[in-house]
Amino acid sequence: MQKVQGFGGFFFRTANPGLLAAWYEKHLGINPVPTDADTLPWMSEGGATVFAPFPADTDYFGDPSKQFMLNFRVADLDGMVAQLEQAGVEVEDRVAMEGIGAFARIHDPEGNPIELWQPES
Repeated sequence: MQKVQGFGGFFFRTANPGLLAAWYEKHLGINPVPTDADTLPWMSEGGATVFAPFPADTDYFGDPSKQFMLNFRVADLDGMVAQLEQAGVEVEDRVAMEGIGAFARIHDPEGNPIELWQPES
């Protein structure tokens, strides 16, 4: 059986694509979509990727009107949290799960939930 190798992109609707792309670049280091052949897209580092459909009535994402939650692996959760808080981004729900790692939750300017995950080494 042929299998996919990983995500090639995540595409979603937004009221202000330029503003949101700039926020993700500034706070999370995600390059915007290239507009020419010489510009590189964001290149993720290897590691686990969880693909997890949730029940329609889950409260895990917070706001029930949000249809997705992004989860990004980070090498240093404490450092990332400090950087985000210094930039005025609210960080909430810091938890650690034995055998899995540490998590923190933020939201982008449109309220989409983002989970930051430092895998346990």
